[in-house]
Amino acid sequence: MLMALLTVALVAVLSSWAMWQLWRTTKVETTERSFQQSRWLLNGALDWARVVLREDKRSSELDHLGEPWAVPLKESRLSAFLASDSSGGVEDEQGLLNQVFLSGRITDLQSRINVNNLIDGGRLSLTYTSAFIKLFSVLGLPMNELDLFLQNFLAAQNKSSKEGNTPIMPQRLEQLTWLGLSPQSVAQLAPHVTVLPAFTPLNLNTASAEAISASISQLEMSTARNWVRKRQAKHWTSLDAMRSELAANAYNINEREHQLSTKYFEVVGQVRYNQLVLIERSVVLRDGSDLKILWRERRPPGAQPGCLLTIDPPC
Repeated sequence: MLMALLTVALVAVLSSWAMWQLWRTTKVETTERSFQQSRWLLNGALDWARVVLREDKRSSELDHLGEPWAVPLKESRLSAFLASDSSGGVEDEQGLLNQVFLSGRITDLQSRINVNNLIDGGRLSLTYTSAFIKLFSVLGLPMNELDLFLQNFLAAQNKSSKEGNTPIMPQRLEQLTWLGLSPQSVAQLAPHVTVLPAFTPLNLNTASAEAISASISQLEMSTARNWVRKRQAKHWTSLDAMRSELAANAYNINEREHQLSTKYFEVVGQVRYNQLVLIERSVVLRDGSDLKILWRERRPPGAQPGCLLTIDPPC
């Protein structure tokens, strides 16, 4: 009798272990399949954004906040994006189309001051150093952080230090903490500052009042806000028209530092399926009708930038 009880207990334990292993394997495979499906959906969302930006370039040389690319895509069911068949339905045997939700947005990165504009011929640009000083003052950020940042940024750019502690050049905004800025300062700068690989003028049709005021030394914040209000009613069509309308308040708007069109955009897409939420962030260069992905990252919401599920190299 004792042997029979021990045998039954052993069989029960082994059966439980086998069932747990089966459940675990099934759960892992289901999660992996959902993750791969989400990746493909995000690839499709990025392709959609590229089509929107390409068509926008064909229709107009100007970029402003009244264009289709500037309208965020609110969370919508995947079924809303798919064409129905001849019977008026969509083939969906497992009912997944109503369980998957997509959302996203496209942001003009030239609506922000480019950190790499700070370097001019191996030295700090006086114009953009003044712009950052003014921006830090407007946002109430500590000037000692800016001093440390500028010192480290110049050292990283020139790589003149023979010591092993030379800072690495940042490639993304969140990496500015490498050069002495606190995460809190970077978060406050995020709507007004970006990191792009080449010199970029500021798009006055899309920039914030803070960025506009910082880029024009004589411009007060109140006047910059008035500019933004005027722009909301009707976007600027040319810098000459802008100077003519603003007259004495036009200050030193110039073609090198200011434009009304954009080459660099950020595309953010999010897919939600059951408990899985995945966000993809991409930076796209639009050069004529060609679009090139400079970098892209995928991560769950709430994860710190850099703690990514996958990172795709430039393509």
